[in-house]
Amino acid sequence: MNGQCDGGGNRYASQVELGTVHPLRKLFPDLESVPAGVCSIQTGEETSPWIVCPRRLLALGREHSGQRRWQSYAEAQTLKCLGYPARSRVGVWSEVKIKYEEKGKTFDYTFDYVLVPVGNIETAILAKRIGMPLKATEKTLGSSGYGFVVHNGESFVEDFPVGIPSIIEIMTSSTSGGNKRKRTTIPMAFEDAMQQKTHEAPGINYRQVWARMVSQLIVKSEVALAWGGRAIWVVQDNLVDYICKSTALDVREFLSDTAGEVNMLSFSYGDIRGKKSGIIDLIDAALYAGPISSGRQQDGKSFQDMIRAPLCPSRDRLVSLLLKQRPRSIITVSGAFVVGRDSQ
Repeated sequence: MNGQCDGGGNRYASQVELGTVHPLRKLFPDLESVPAGVCSIQTGEETSPWIVCPRRLLALGREHSGQRRWQSYAEAQTLKCLGYPARSRVGVWSEVKIKYEEKGKTFDYTFDYVLVPVGNIETAILAKRIGMPLKATEKTLGSSGYGFVVHNGESFVEDFPVGIPSIIEIMTSSTSGGNKRKRTTIPMAFEDAMQQKTHEAPGINYRQVWARMVSQLIVKSEVALAWGGRAIWVVQDNLVDYICKSTALDVREFLSDTAGEVNMLSFSYGDIRGKKSGIIDLIDAALYAGPISSGRQQDGKSFQDMIRAPLCPSRDRLVSLLLKQRPRSIITVSGAFVVGRDSQ
């Protein structure tokens, strides 16, 4: 990343406090604490690592386009999916939270990135649009960092969002938290690894990452469509594989060359056999795009299948498990009212 790790997805939970006698003090002599720079976790020998830090997949808005090492390919593929014309100037806003209530309903979501083409807009026209006096508008924009330029005697706001918005969400895996006694937390595993000791990282929390994604996938895609833009979910191939196994949705059936209503852009570490050191670039981008609901697809397949069960176990399978232990208690139902049946 050409810079010190900021903790990424783990934030302050990954900090290692060095103190004066910590064994890593000699490696980081000028720091009081250091983030455990762990972006990926390999759960087995020569298996594809799971990305656990969103910075590893894609980080936007910190440098000019294409300047972040090891991410130029991922960035180019993501921007391609948005469909903006070549040489468009696009503003990047990160961690955009929208929360408001209307007609008894609440909208409360945070977007990883919102991208909007920018341009110059006449300050007076903008003030009228937002219903604010001109001087107050200039003061507000100035305090937010916007610049102004005068053309033909009229004031214009520079680099103001004037185009169609798009949403980019970075979805990486969660960890199981680890065990301090076994030294399998991320900070402890990092300490051992940096000392070239045998180390073991925490496990991957497959269910949590899927639950976080499915709770937002449809909503944020619908919002982007309502704005006239697109939502792109940047994921790893490991997560795509897990979704295919654990839900009724076979994401691979939506492999596409063009974006749709729901879009998952997947990247892969590829074949890592024999690669023991150095940075491994993310390659093999694959776009999976399809409709939100089955009503818009003749074959009935849609991304809503992600919330359906991959298969339903039989009642006999359930009973075979219940045979292994007696009921914890027996309760008696009295005065029950059964909806939909005539009383006799």
